Amino acid sequence: MSLIRLLIDEDSMDHRFVRALRARRIDITTVGEIGTISFSDEDQLILATQQQRVLYTFNVGDFCQLHNIFISRNQIHSGIIISSQEYSIGEQMRRALKLIATKSAEEMVNQLVFLSAYAAIE
Repeated sequence: MSLIRLLIDEDSMDHRFVRALRARRIDITTVGEIGTISFSDEDQLILATQQQRVLYTFNVGDFCQLHNIFISRNQIHSGIIISSQEYSIGEQMRRALKLIATKSAEEMVNQLVFLSAYAAIE
């Protein structure tokens, strides 16, 4: 089983979060780093899938809708993680690490996961 690799979308690109996960050896990149900030949400999700990355976002409305569209078309995506802007960087990191420790990349395929379901590691 493969470890989850992340693509952080424009709304979620906090350099402190990215740095914290990289310090823990998580494979992570951002739409800013790969030059796709102006791409549509659908194109970002397609790109994440092509790169075998799970898309991490705060954009619940658009990505819930996109997930449903992909499923209705029988179109595969590598997974979507929805986080809350209300979480501190530390809380996002702890919850993301819990998710990454409990799910594989293969288990994330075609899944929409809310980070709120992953309590911080005790």
